[in-house]
Amino acid sequence: MRGSDFAELKAFVAVVERQSFARAAEHLGLSPSALSQTIRQLEGRIGARLLNRTTRSVAPSASGELLYRRVAPLFREMAAAVAEASEATGKMSGTLRINTLGIAARTLIAPRLSRFHQAHPDVILDIVVDDALADIVEGRFDAGIRVGNRLEKDMVAVRLTPDLNMVAVASPDYLARRGTPRTPADLHQHTCINWRLQMDGRHYRWEFKKRGRQMEVAVDGPVVTNHADIGIAAALDGLGIAYHFERDGVAELLEQGRLVQVLADWSISRPGLYLYYPNRRHRPALLGAFIDCLLDRQPETI
Repeated sequence: MRGSDFAELKAFVAVVERQSFARAAEHLGLSPSALSQTIRQLEGRIGARLLNRTTRSVAPSASGELLYRRVAPLFREMAAAVAEASEATGKMSGTLRINTLGIAARTLIAPRLSRFHQAHPDVILDIVVDDALADIVEGRFDAGIRVGNRLEKDMVAVRLTPDLNMVAVASPDYLARRGTPRTPADLHQHTCINWRLQMDGRHYRWEFKKRGRQMEVAVDGPVVTNHADIGIAAALDGLGIAYHFERDGVAELLEQGRLVQVLADWSISRPGLYLYYPNRRHRPALLGAFIDCLLDRQPETI
């Protein structure tokens, strides 16, 4: 294979995996125009259109999908071989792609970015925050982070946190104006901040439990969101009652008195955060180093 053939195929794989000429060009250290020319050369050599392009997206054509499925594993194998050779020197390099919930990005990853970079300066962390349950294999991610009971099948899971407490909270001003709910059913008389499930667009039904009795409540209110920061901000502004993970910045607001917990005796906990990845014979060393950093432990072999 000529060097130009290898470069063209590498460029093609980068575009497919990043679904963007701009992101692929940045990854390859090329200008978008140079990358477009490289793809045109590959398409001309093969004699088929490989990518379907619109102003908003890039996706492989039928021919492109066939080519990608054949060559992408080869590039992954080469990258793994280079990584193994690098590991033998004690130095890691490459890109680690992680798909994560917002709560994990804020509470686990962001506080440790600097430490991970200092330990592994030649590693690029590609972090995608996605509160939907993405398919990390289809999305070509190395790993995902989710609440424990929402893991995909056939995955290796590593627990990152204890169980997560769910809390219903409101501002003191809101409670002074509207009163305090005593049971989950009372929420029907209140305005609430709705949480949209990204998988199908439905609104999340708030879950409660007390002395073995479980309830799910569909709430209404002036704000619907899929982002914790928006829901918490709405609660702070007195727009209604919000329902969130206590760990996700809410505990500090409760301590400061800016939010007040309601229905505390009905609170539930959810399985903690887990990092998960495809079940392979050998776990990539880059991923192992990332897990060690998230767990605040010295590197070890698992």
